Amino acid sequence: MKNDAPLSPLPLSHLSRLADVRRRVLSAARLRAHGVPAAEAAAQCRAGGPWQQLLPGVYLLHPGMPTSEERLHAALLYAGRPPVQDGSGDGSGQGAEAGAGEGTGGAGYGQALITGPAALALYRFPSAPPLPSLDRIDVLVPRTRRLRSTGFVRIVRATELPAPVEVTDLPVAPVARALADTVGPLTDAHAVRRLLTEAVRGGHCEPAAVVLELNRARLLSRPHVVDAVDSLLAEGRSLAEDRLYEMVRAHGLPDPLWNVDLRVPGGPHLGGVDAYWPDHAVALELDTRAPRQDDDAMWSEYTRKREQLERLGITVVHTTPRKLRDAQEQQAVVVRTALMAAGDRPPAAYVVVQPR
Repeated sequence: MKNDAPLSPLPLSHLSRLADVRRRVLSAARLRAHGVPAAEAAAQCRAGGPWQQLLPGVYLLHPGMPTSEERLHAALLYAGRPPVQDGSGDGSGQGAEAGAGEGTGGAGYGQALITGPAALALYRFPSAPPLPSLDRIDVLVPRTRRLRSTGFVRIVRATELPAPVEVTDLPVAPVARALADTVGPLTDAHAVRRLLTEAVRGGHCEPAAVVLELNRARLLSRPHVVDAVDSLLAEGRSLAEDRLYEMVRAHGLPDPLWNVDLRVPGGPHLGGVDAYWPDHAVALELDTRAPRQDDDAMWSEYTRKREQLERLGITVVHTTPRKLRDAQEQQAVVVRTALMAAGDRPPAAYVVVQPR
């Protein structure tokens, strides 16, 4: 038999004095667990009262303006509560009853993530608006949730919810997803370019991850977003090349010929490579491809070039910006191994090397 008795009744004055923001912002369900029925909560929120209702089913236990942290917690409590199964609710028409167990998350946030500009502010993007200036907080929820945007909360839906990143004890969407949700409503090309560039320069994520999310959000048909993506990819390649130069220097590898085209004498053009060691017939390709609509065609071209070089006896080492960032020493070992193995292979065909 279900027991609806309060779990730990507390005096209203005690609730109002709690310092922890998670105890100053409570759901209706949690208030009931503290022995505060809905009628009493409503009475506390009357004009001049000590509490206020920030969102349907979410209460702030003090008067005055809520802090940015309180607004974030309130947004997550509103969006994260479990859906109503029996059709009951708090009268908001949003499935607001929910939450006796406060969702599936440890803090009662269920399947809800901060995204959009608020998430970028939490990630400390220099150009992101500060949290107090935001009129709304975007919250990402599963597509099947029956919630409406309300008050300062804008509901954003995802077919598949990404794994949360914990920032200041809050569940936040990964940077790439937060960027896509931020860029969607923007029409200022400069603002879009600045945000994408900051993501790469700040080391928050790789360009390919950003482009993947923009593609999923169907934003790559917008000219100002495409222009920003081109700048992003150029920025990402520049940073990756710097890491490649650093790998060669830091790990004592022989100096290669940088950024060259290879060609069969009197024959076809073989393509460009980022580094080439002619005495060892070893080429290195830095894969900065972005997963866009033409990804299959780009991969096929890369595969064709690699197979053609290997038929000529040239070993091709493939690396990515992420590998150079996170496992540089390991990548140096891969290159060194390829160089050392050159003496055990039949001589490679002669190729013409030209600046790219």
